[in-house]
Amino acid sequence: MSIAFPYHITGPGLTATASGDRHVIDMLYQLLFTSPGERVNRPDFGCGLLNLVFEPNVTGATGLTAVITTSVQQWLGDLIDVGRVDVEPIDSTMSITIRFVIRTTGRAEVAVFSIPRLP
Repeated sequence: MSIAFPYHITGPGLTATASGDRHVIDMLYQLLFTSPGERVNRPDFGCGLLNLVFEPNVTGATGLTAVITTSVQQWLGDLIDVGRVDVEPIDSTMSITIRFVIRTTGRAEVAVFSIPRLP
């Protein structure tokens, strides 16, 4: 078991935990939504997805897909095999779907994340 994200305390006053598969999805969330420079001991960690949505050099789903795929492979490549990353605008949000296989179990997973986007 690993510490759950976001960190919280359970009813009996213990640190909440997450199973292996859930922990991998938690790590994906942290990677996508952490901006490089936010972590003191790992200044290059993070995808900075919230900032990338507004960058002129990374326009459209293709640019975001490439940045996300590269970042996930760099930081979580020892834990998962990335199968496919899809980025698509849906109304006022950007939906990111990551299909991957957890290396230790061989289990296929799908994680979906949403972020607001400019109108």
